[in-house]
Formats: sequence, C-alpha cells, structure tokens
Amino acid sequence: QVQLVESGGGLVESGGSLTLSCAASGNHGIFYIRAWYRQAPGSQRELVAALTSAGTTDYADFVKGRFTISRDYAKTTWSLQMNDLKPEDTAVYFCPAAEQHPFSTDEYWGHGTPVTVSS
Repeated sequence: QVQLVESGGGLVESGGSLTLSCAASGNHGIFYIRAWYRQAPGSQRELVAALTSAGTTDYADFVKGRFTISRDYAKTTWSLQMNDLKPEDTAVYFCPAAEQHPFSTDEYWGHGTPVTVSS
C-alpha cells in the first residue's frame, strides 16, 4: 500500500516562508508526476505546482515566482518551497503523485498539511 505523508505546514505571517515536504512509502514504482494541490475552506481543490519525472515543472499563475517545487533524487520525497506567503495562500496542501502502468494509472494522495498565513 502506497502512502504519501505531507509535513511542514503551520502558521506564518504574511510575507513569510514555509517549506512543505511529501514522503512516499510502500511498494510503488516510478512516479511520472508529483504535484502539490491546495484546498481553501469553501473552495475547490486547485493545482499549485507539478513536477514530472523528466524534470519539467508547472505552476499556477498565483504562485509563480513565489513557490518552487523540487524533489530529492536520493529519496522518494518532494518539496514545495513557499516564499512571500499571502493570507490567500491559507489552505490545506496535498501532495498527489501518479504512477503509470501499461494500461492504467494509479493516483495517490496524502491527507494534507494545513497552512495558515496571518495578515
């Protein structure tokens, strides 16, 4: 069973920084994509950043220039460095990953880590 566990969330003042981490465990193959999503209260879950196995990245417009997604190639972990945080970044952050098989795809999600940005 594959498990993803997010960590690093917390309370930070506006303009501050946080680094979120995602650790994968269990019997899994190569993730062809890793990502970070977030869900604010009363809102739908939205993509924040994505990182493919080829190393390409994609960011939502509202975090470009402030957030950076990266992975630790020695471990099955990936991170989201968040700088210049704003109150509107307050949300629960999730780190999904997808594993490609010949005829199917498995998608995994963690339980999320909350981030609160005070003004």
